[in-house]
Amino acid sequence: MQTVLIVVHLIIVLALIGVVLLQRSEGGLGLGGGGSSGTQGFLTGRGQANALTRATAILAALFFTTSMILAIMTHRSAAPRSIFEGAGQSGAPAANQPAAPSSGGNLLDQLRQQQGDAPASTPAPAPASPAAPAAPAAPQSR
Repeated sequence: MQTVLIVVHLIIVLALIGVVLLQRSEGGLGLGGGGSSGTQGFLTGRGQANALTRATAILAALFFTTSMILAIMTHRSAAPRSIFEGAGQSGAPAANQPAAPSSGGNLLDQLRQQQGDAPASTPAPAPASPAAPAAPAAPQSR
């Protein structure tokens, strides 16, 4: 369904680009430029402008509608936004295991231990001691 809607959306985009390029410019380098003075064609200048304006408005409304539908469909099929939303779905190991100690290791290692992806006997790396700040260098004069 989403693929079909994307294809329809792309067709609308191409049609909208074409209709905008066909419109008469107000004095620039438009592609639809040529005036129809003296010739009686299928559409007069005013009729052509009205038809192209109406087509542009309809295509713009369709573009907006398909964009909103695609955004809604994408939002609904998105994965969980939080790691805690899927925590209870993995089964009993997360509920039966005691909580990992908060000191040592990083959060990712603790979550892996809770989910059962990493063995619980993996030693946590020792926290590095903070380095002593260096004394500021005295300015040298010449």
